[in-house]
Order: sequence, then C-alpha cells, then structure tokens
Amino acid sequence: MLTTKPLSISMPTVPKPVHDDLYEKNVTAWMMTTQDKILSETERLCEMVLNSTQTALDWVSQYVDLDYMMWIKWLMSPIIITFVILPCIILLLIYVSSLILYIYKAHRKRLIRRLATYVEQGDFWLGGREIVATLWDAHAWLWHGYELWGLENLPTEGGFMLLYYHGALPVDYYYMVARVLLLKETMIHSVVDKFLFKVPGMKIILEAFCCTPGTVDTCAEQLAEGKILGLAPGGVYEAQFGDNEYKILWRERLGFARAALKANVPILPVFTENVREAFRVFPFGNRFFYWLFEKTRLPLRPVFGGFPVKLRTHIGEPIYPEPGMTPEEMRDLCKESLDRIIAQHQRIPGSIFRGIVDRLFKKPRSHSD
Repeated sequence: MLTTKPLSISMPTVPKPVHDDLYEKNVTAWMMTTQDKILSETERLCEMVLNSTQTALDWVSQYVDLDYMMWIKWLMSPIIITFVILPCIILLLIYVSSLILYIYKAHRKRLIRRLATYVEQGDFWLGGREIVATLWDAHAWLWHGYELWGLENLPTEGGFMLLYYHGALPVDYYYMVARVLLLKETMIHSVVDKFLFKVPGMKIILEAFCCTPGTVDTCAEQLAEGKILGLAPGGVYEAQFGDNEYKILWRERLGFARAALKANVPILPVFTENVREAFRVFPFGNRFFYWLFEKTRLPLRPVFGGFPVKLRTHIGEPIYPEPGMTPEEMRDLCKESLDRIIAQHQRIPGSIFRGIVDRLFKKPRSHSD
C-alpha cells in the first residue's frame, strides 16, 4: 500500500524586524553602497566619453594634420591680436566715452548740483568732457606713456589753428585734445570728415567735443571768435595711404590756409612720434583700396595695431600770416615746418619694436613747458 507524504509548500521567510539600535548602522551601510555605485557609474561614463573622444581624434587625424592646425593657430594668434583685439580696445574706449556722455545727459540734473561751477560757465557739456578727457588721458599715460611737448608755443590770446599729421588712427590727436583740456582748461574745436556723423553712437561725442565738418567760412568765423581749431589737411587719404616713411599727403589742400589768412590767425604744426607704429593700415592691395577710396571716400582699408609704443606729441612754433601772403605760400610754409619736426623727432622708417623700446628711455626735452 502506497503511502503519500504530505505536500510541503515553502513559504517566503518573513524578514526579521530590525532592532531599533541597528537602524542607523543599516541606513549608513546602504548609503555608502549606493554612493559607491554612483561613483562607479560616473567613472564608467567618463571613461566612455574619453574613449569616444580619442576615437574621434584618431579618425580626424587620418584626414587632418592636428599638429599643423595647432601651428596655424599659434601663427594666427598675433594677427588676431593686432587686427581684432587691440583695435577693438580703441573702439570700446570710443563707445565707453559715448556711454559716459549719455549717462551725463540722462542724469544731468543730479550732476549739475555737483558741478555748480560748470553750470555757472554756461557750458552744458563741460562736466561730461572733463570725465571723458580724464578717461582718455589715463589710457594715454598707461598704454603709450604719452607726453605733450610745446605747450609754451600756444598763443595766450586770440584764436589759432593746430595742423596735425593724420595717423592711421588719430589716437594721438584724441590724447592731445584731452591733455590740453585738462591742463589749460581750453577746448580744441575739431574739423572732422562728414562720414563720422553717420556712424552710430558717434554724434553725441562729436557734439560734446565741438566737432564739425567745417568749411572755409565757418572755420574762419570760429578762428576770428578766438577759438582753437584742430584739423589734418591730409584727412582720410593721409590716414589710409600713409606709411612708416611719414610722408605728408595733403594733395594740394588749401582750405585751411584760406581760413587762417581770412581770420588772420597763426597756424601751429603738430606731430606725434611713432603714431604710425601705434596703428597701421593693411600693407597690401594699395591700388584696390585707392580705387575703393576714390569711389566711396570712406576709410575702408583695414587698420590693425594698438601697439604700446611711445607717443610724444610736438607742437611747433606758430606761423603768422604776412601781408599779401597767398594760400599756397601759407600751405608751403606749414608743410616745411611740419617736415622739419618729423625729420627732427621721428625715426624713419618707423619701427614698432623700437617704438616700444622708446618707452624705456627718457628723451631730453627740446621744448620747455
């Protein structure tokens, strides 16, 4: 007779209750285990990314010479610095000046209370000009060790004209205007090209610093009123097509001479050492850019630089009109005087490296301020 054994069904074991004093230990152990798993997963993910990156680089290296690309990057770095970064510093400074003037215009009521002396003089922009001039003078001293020689040549009475050599970017003229404003508390009125009034953000700067396109009659009128007038006969053409040989490129300009003779005021030549080394124009494609300039009359030739060369501005002795003097004679006298200043103070051809080295050596003064 067959006997059947009772069927045994295995029931799941019920976990024993955890004792209260072991609870903290179990939780800590679980957290440590979980943290180890997270760290191991993160390490595995990083390893996968590195392996994928290495695989991609190996694949790219089959078609591209990475060492050559690194060399190209190193080679292009000075070009990026001189064509983009350093010129952008000047552009940034210009727009910072515009921003300061807009702030001054927006908050003039509060500033007027602090600048009571300026209000008494009746010049709305006087306070704003002082702020901007201080900003530019600080940049001139810090980046170029800027010096202004020949202030003793400025006439103490009546109007006169400052005739300056136009560099690729006339930062030296900006510095001179700021320095004269701070030292002599006198504003230099400037004759500038018409296109500047169409550049966004520039109008307020041109207005605050008394810049006008200028005609012979308007310039003569300002000079007769006793104002100081600054202009560069070479203008945009001299800026775009001059080089480190420092040739004067006036192209038979006579308007400045007519204005000075009409107002019967002296002309003072102005030149800045190493101005062509601070900024330079693109040295290739001269014919193309000349054609482009003749068609547009705009400075479309690229400018690069911002090199920290020594800048030292020289103001020459005044050239007074004489009875019966013609505009051509006045122009020739001014050109000869400016040529002498260039020959006396400028190294030709100009050198960027030696211009930087000039900051290390103090030059004996040929003027007495």
